[in-house]
Amino acid sequence: MQLLDGKKVASEIRAQLKLDIAALPNTGKRLPGLAAILVGNDPASASYVAGKEKDCHEVGMHSEVVTLSEETTEEELIRLVRKFNQSPEFDGILVQLPLPKHINAMRIIEAISPAKDVDGFTPVNVGKLMIGVDCFAPCTPAGIQELIKYYNIETRGKHVVVVGRSNIVGKPIANMLVQKKEFANAIVTVCHSATDNIAQYTKQADILIAAIGKPEFIKGDMVKDNVVVFDVGINRVTDATNTKGYKIVGDVEFNSVAPKSSFITPVPGGIGLMTRAMLLKNTYQSYKERIDNE
Repeated sequence: MQLLDGKKVASEIRAQLKLDIAALPNTGKRLPGLAAILVGNDPASASYVAGKEKDCHEVGMHSEVVTLSEETTEEELIRLVRKFNQSPEFDGILVQLPLPKHINAMRIIEAISPAKDVDGFTPVNVGKLMIGVDCFAPCTPAGIQELIKYYNIETRGKHVVVVGRSNIVGKPIANMLVQKKEFANAIVTVCHSATDNIAQYTKQADILIAAIGKPEFIKGDMVKDNVVVFDVGINRVTDATNTKGYKIVGDVEFNSVAPKSSFITPVPGGIGLMTRAMLLKNTYQSYKERIDNE
C-alpha cells in the first residue's frame, strides 16, 4: 500500500507557482489576482476562505476577500460579482458556497464570467468539461486527476466507481475520467443514494472515488484487493480521546480499506490540500490567458 500524498504534491505545485509568480515583476507584468466573496458567518466557510487567502499570499498572488452580511440580497451579490468580472486586477472569482437560503446559488454562479470561473462551476465550463474541451475543471476532481498523473496510475480501460453524484465532485470526475484522453479513458460507474447494494459495484472497482459525505462509509469488505482509493470525504466525528473533542475522518474506513489498497489517499493530507492547490493553478492559468491578450 502506498499513500497518495496530497500534502507533498500540493506543496510542489505551490512551490512552482511561487517561482513563476516571483519572476513576473521582472517582466513588468502585474500579479495574478483572486477575489473571494463570503456571505454570512458560517465558521466552516470562513475557515475555507481564510485558507485560500493564505495560499494566495504564500505563492505571491494578489488576493481580496469581501465578507458580506447574512442579509445581503441576491441582487447586491450579483452586482459585486459583475464588478469583479470587469476588474482587470482579478483573474479568478470565488463565491464561497453554501450561500444563505434566500439567495439562489445558481443565479450567482451564472453571473460569474466563465473566463474567471476558476471553480469550474458555470454552465459554460460544465458544458465544455462534458464534451472534452479545455476549460477550468472543478478543483477537487482536478486534484484527483493531478494525483493520478503524479503517481502515473493507469486509468485506460480501468473500471472507476464513483460513489456520489454532486455537481462539485461526483459528476465532474466521472465526466473527466470517461474522456478519450491521457489519464482518463476509463469505464465509469456512478453510484448514489438510489443505488441498491452499493457494495456490488464498489467491489468491481479498479479505482474507487468516495465522495458521499458519510463518515467511514466504505469498509474493507466493500473493495477488492489492489484497488486505488481516492477518499474525498471530510467528516468531523466525536472523539473523546482528542483534546478538540472530535477527529476528522474520510468517507472510507482507512484501517480496513488501506491493507487491501495499492494506493490510497489519507484524510486529512489527501484531496483537501489538492483542491486548494488546483484553485491556485486555475487562477494562474486564467492569468496567463488574460495577460497574453492584454
